[in-house]
This record gives sequence, structure tokens and C-alpha cells, in this order.
Amino acid sequence: MWFFARDPVRDFPFELSPEPPEGGPPGPWVLHRGRKKATGSPVSIFVYDVKPGAEEQTQVAKAAFKRLKTLRHPNILAYIDGLETDKCLHVVTEAVTPLRIYLKARAEAGGLKELELSWGLHQIVKALSFLVNDCSLIHNNVCMAAVFVDRAGEWKLGGLDYMFSAQGNGGGPPLKGVPELEQYDPPELADGSGRAVREKWSADMWRLGCLIWEVFNGPLPRAAALRNPGKIPKSLVPHYCELVGANPKLRPNPARFLQNCRAPGGFMNNRFVETNLFLEEIQIKEPAEKQKFFQELSKSLDSFPEDFCRHKVLPQLLTAFEFGNAGAVVLTPLFKVGKFLSTEEYQQKIIPVVVKMFSSTDRAMRIRLLQQMEQFIQYLDEPTVNTQIFPHVVHGFLDTNPAIREQTVKSMLLLAPKLNEANLNVELMKHFARLQAKDEQGPIRCNTTVCLGKIGSYLSASTRHRVLTSAFSRATKDPFAPSRVAGVLGFAATHNLYSMSDCAHKILPVLCGLTVDPEKSVRDQAFKAIRSFLSKLESVSEDPTQLAEVEKDVHAASSPGMGGAAASWAGWAVTGVSSLTSKLIRAHPTAAPAETNVPQRPMPEGLPAPAPTTVPATPTTSGHWEIQEEDKDTEEDSSATDRWDDEDWGSLEEAESVLAQQDDWSTGGQASRAGQTSNPGHKSPESDWSSWEAEGSWEQGWQEPSPLEPPPEGTRLASEYNWGGPEPSDKGDPFAALSARREAGAQPKLDSWGDDNWEGLETESRQAKAELARKKREERRREMEAKRAEKKAAKGPMKLGTRKLD
Repeated sequence: MWFFARDPVRDFPFELSPEPPEGGPPGPWVLHRGRKKATGSPVSIFVYDVKPGAEEQTQVAKAAFKRLKTLRHPNILAYIDGLETDKCLHVVTEAVTPLRIYLKARAEAGGLKELELSWGLHQIVKALSFLVNDCSLIHNNVCMAAVFVDRAGEWKLGGLDYMFSAQGNGGGPPLKGVPELEQYDPPELADGSGRAVREKWSADMWRLGCLIWEVFNGPLPRAAALRNPGKIPKSLVPHYCELVGANPKLRPNPARFLQNCRAPGGFMNNRFVETNLFLEEIQIKEPAEKQKFFQELSKSLDSFPEDFCRHKVLPQLLTAFEFGNAGAVVLTPLFKVGKFLSTEEYQQKIIPVVVKMFSSTDRAMRIRLLQQMEQFIQYLDEPTVNTQIFPHVVHGFLDTNPAIREQTVKSMLLLAPKLNEANLNVELMKHFARLQAKDEQGPIRCNTTVCLGKIGSYLSASTRHRVLTSAFSRATKDPFAPSRVAGVLGFAATHNLYSMSDCAHKILPVLCGLTVDPEKSVRDQAFKAIRSFLSKLESVSEDPTQLAEVEKDVHAASSPGMGGAAASWAGWAVTGVSSLTSKLIRAHPTAAPAETNVPQRPMPEGLPAPAPTTVPATPTTSGHWEIQEEDKDTEEDSSATDRWDDEDWGSLEEAESVLAQQDDWSTGGQASRAGQTSNPGHKSPESDWSSWEAEGSWEQGWQEPSPLEPPPEGTRLASEYNWGGPEPSDKGDPFAALSARREAGAQPKLDSWGDDNWEGLETESRQAKAELARKKREERRREMEAKRAEKKAAKGPMKLGTRKLD
């Protein structure tokens, strides 16, 4: 039976990268990039090839292997694994880059900031303090080549080849045998007399001074160059001079050197060092200290290095949220750090946390997520938005806190392009309808209208047809003036989504009513919108071939590209709406604002306000104004008799109710609200916004303008006359065609949404009621005429006092 010897290098779980080596500390070690075979994670591998006749050097390498394996400190190169054979030594550490190469690369990219250099030197001094004061070890090799930098920008002390015990155990310092390292030796070592009295740390602190000089000025040419500080910062020069002083006894202990540099005004006394020190001890900090730290952290992140934010701050933020109950305070710094991540890293590290945060019931976290959604929305895919984000976001529409409702509405601008058919066209529209109809805060109603105008292009064609006209029409009757402006601008922003018929019969009548609005800003926007729609109608009238082009978007599918056009017509309609909402909350913490009264029809400026009258919620019929004129004639006839006892006032109750019919705020067929008055000073319970609770949402409370009655048979259309102009063109008249279709069409189509009818009352029902009222008035007039004739025929003089003067 044959046995084959296993190759330990081949079975080693790490492999060298094919890239050329990066070098290493002066000596036999060579630094290679590598990776773990199982996971592919990057590592650094120091390789030493055993050569015959170099037994002393081999012993030094093995001693360094042993030291690195046993020493554990955050500022010392972290050992991961190792391999020792007769032919080679492999030491696997965290992925690092030699400091010399790192500084050169950063110099090409603009150079290191003093903040980074101060923290890097702080780490090296802290590692020396650990070795000297805690372990009684002399490093004996502090120089540029013994310092490495990890991916977070943290400096690590390596090069442990020539380390020895400060207590004399195990002999004196090993021989280096490397000429490049001899220039870092302090002058007292060259003096063989031994007259210099020194501390155990004196030699390493001299070498630390050489390292500081090299960091700021480049490679050290000779020891005499240390007399000139060069580019070393002024705040560090006094402490540097102590390190390279001729008297080794005066060189400070590493711990005291740190203390001196951390004094007020010192080189290491800055926000970056303080942040790093806090992060190192964050696990033992009190919750209140953590909260304060994370609140102040976001202000400093802009000045911190990118690698530090990605690889040191981000893990701490994720850990604080996951296990430390840090809550909403981590959100702002978390999203700031997220800007430095690639798309793949963002998906892996931050998105799972964001999804989990949306399910939180913490109001502070919810509102901060909504406020900062713009920073992470591009990383969310549609399935995640529809199944894990949107179901939690919609709870904000029902929140009792107005600020959360407001931010939830605003967030729909970002979520709408990613919502599916059901969430966008059904679920979201129901919430918008309820907010616009019933929310007690005027700015929220206003912003709901604004948001609907901006996302209108994402809606399906059928939803646009049902929702937009009715929604903006309702907004124009809102008692909050900016909401009325938003309704007008909503029509203007979505002008390409309406047919010519809707423009003429539904939109322009609404806009014309706003030309006498009490607020000038509303009137100004109404006139602009009217001119725009009239221009559009006129252009099609002049050239009927443009009809197809003008109406191309009416029945088109939802088009996300149109969202940008809508975004330009208005920002949030109420400037500073957040502050406005908060002011309303502070001013009226419990009561609804004054604008929640049921509004009256806007009256022209300068005209006296009408007397308070009972306003039933029944819709205005097409013959309403005709009814009023006929009632005037009837009253004039009755007054001609000058007889009060001729009038039966009780029999006019039904006529009075017909006279009192006016447009309700909702323009829909709501149930009659007895006792509701239009006097703003008298607010009945039914006039409050809460009265919409019973009606539900848009589909019940909104009603499109009723279609016009067809003209009597034989009536010629205006387009059929020759008004003295040129001969009629052979082109078809689109407006005549529209009128003809309305005349010849069957019963108007009723839009429905879900199981509810958008029409409050059917057109035929309204016409029947008007006809019934007209017949009753005719019967009453004939009855009154018969009474007057009977009294005139009566004999005998009239009694005094029976005739009453007006």
C-alpha cells in the first residue's frame, strides 16, 4: 500500500493572490495579498522562506511569529492564522497596507488630513504604551516600515521581529543585521561607554520621533535631519522635541506623551479622536451617553474620512440599533454614512435595517424615516416596497399626530413610482380621499391635493378619469385658501390627462366659479388656468386634426416620465408647511381649526354677505336657477293683491326647501343635514369635518358635475350656422361631434370605485324632483288665482284693517 505525504501549503485554508507582493518590513518577510478559500474574504499573508545558513534570521522570524500570535491589542496587527513548515513560515493577519504605500496613495488623492494623522499616531503611541507599561516589552523596531493601515484607516503596529523583554529575561536585544534600520537607533546606543542613564521606553520614544518626522516630511535621509521639524504641526512640535532630545532620561513615557497631546489645544485634542475613543468604549457607556453621542455624530461625519465612516462608524451604528436599543437617533448618521457605500453594500447592510425600522411603533423613528426617505428610496426594489414598506407606511395616514400624517403624504411622492396597481390605484387613493375630505389640518388637506397632482401621471387611465377631476374640484371648495390654489394648480399640472369634453363641461365651470373667490391668490391662479384651457380648446377648434395629439395621454397607461412635469408646477403648496402645521397644533391642541366650518360659496368682493339660511346637502339640479326665477314671478303675483290673509305660508315649505338648495362643499349627494347653517359664527356639529366620517371616502363624497340636458328636438348647434365668415371647412368639427354624442348618447355612464358610486344622486332622479316641484307650483298658482277671483266676486265693502301695507 502506498502512502502519499500531504502538502500543508496546499491544504492551508488561505491562498496567496496572484498580484505581486506589496513588500513588508525590512528583513526577510514579504507581504502578499490573499484571501480565505471558503469565503473569499481578503487577508494579508506575511511569508518567510527558510534559507540554508540563515539560522539566526530564522530564529528571529519564528520569535516574531510567536509574539504576534500571543499579543492581542486593538492597535497591534491582528493575527488570524499561521503555517510553519521546514521550508517556510506563513502568518495570516487582517487585510492591511504598509503605511508608506498608504500615505503615497492618499497624497496622490489630495493628502491626509491632520485629523487622520492625529488619530493614527495616537494608535501607535497607545500600542507602545501597552507594550512598555503592561507587558514590559521593548518593540525595538518602531519605524515607517513597521506600521500598517487597515481598510478603516486604523493604524496597526507590526514588525515584532526584534522585540525583547525590558526586564532582561531571555537575553538582550537581538541583532538586526539590516542597515536600513540602524538610522532609527537613538544616539546613546552608539555610545559604547554606557554613561547615558535611560528609561526602558527611551529608545522606542526616540524611534517614535523618527516616525513622526517621516509621516509629515517623507523618508528620513539621516539622523541629523531630525533637528528641523519641517512640516510637523506647531501644536505637535514641543512634544516632538521631547522625543528626539539628546537626554534619554527626559523622553516621556508613552502614556504621558498621549496625555500631553490630549491637553486643550494639543495636536490630538479634536472631535475625530474623541469620536474614536468613544466608539472603542461604547459597550460600557450609559444609554444617555450613547443617545447624546449619536445625536452629535451626524454633525461631524462630513469632516471624517470616508473609509473610517464605512468600516468603523457604520458597524457601530448597526450594532447600536440591533442590540443597544439606540432607536431613532442612529438614523441621521446611518444615512449619512450610507452615501459612501456602493449599491451592493447598501443592499446588504442598510436596507435590512431600514425594513425592520418601518415596522417599529416608535413615532420618532417613523417620522425620521419618512423625512429621510429620499436618501434610500433608490435602493429599495418594488417587491420590498409593496410587501414590507408600504403596509407599514399607510398607518401614518391614520396617526393622530399631524406631523406624521403630513410626512406620510409627502413620502408618497417617492413611493408612488414603485407601488403596484392595487396599492397605488386603490389603497392609496382611499387614504388620500379621506385626508382631503376630513383631515382637520388645512395644510395636510392642501398637501394631499398637491401630492395627488404630482403622482397623477402614475395612476392608471381609469383611476385618473374617476379621481382627478373630482379631487381637484373638491379642493377648490376647501375653506383653506392654499388648498383652493392647490386644486387650481392640480388641474393645470394634469391638463394633458383630460379630454376636450371634460375640459369644457367639468373643469372650466369649476374654474370660472373661482374667479370671484375672496382670496386674490386663488383668483389669479384661476384666471391663468382658464386662459390655458381656453387656449387649448381654441387651438383644437381652429385645427380639428390636433384633437388626437392633444388627447393622446388621456387613455394612455401610467407614464412615470411625466412625474417630472408635474413636479415643476408647484412645490409643497404651503411654504414651510411643517412649521405651519406645528403652529396650528400648538395654537389649537384640542379643537379643530376655524377653517373646518362648512364653507359658503365664495362671494365677489364688495358685495354684502347673504343672511344665514338653511343649507341642505342636496345637489343643485340643472333647473335650479329657473326655479328661482319662477318663484320670483309667483311672489310678485301674490304681492299684487296686497292681502296678507290671502297667503298660505305653511303651504310654501316645500318651495322654500327648493329655494334653499345650493352646492354643498362636497358637491356630492350627501344626506340632508337639518339645521346646518352657512353662518361662520354658528358652527353646528354637522358642519365639522368629522361629519365626513359617515360618508367614508372619495367614492361616496365626491360627485362629478352632472351632464348637461340634451337640447330640445330641432335645435340647431352653433356650429351649424354660418356667422358671416368664410365657407365652412370640409374638416370635421370635434366640438360638434362631442355635442352630438352627448345628444344622441344613452344614459350617462356612472363612474364607480369599488362597490360605491361616485354619483351621489342620479341625473334622472334630480330631473324628476325638479319636475315634481314645478308641477306643484303650477297647481298652487292656479289655486291662488281661483281664490282671488272668488274674493273679487264677493259682494259688500271691504272691512277696515284687512288691507295690510308692505
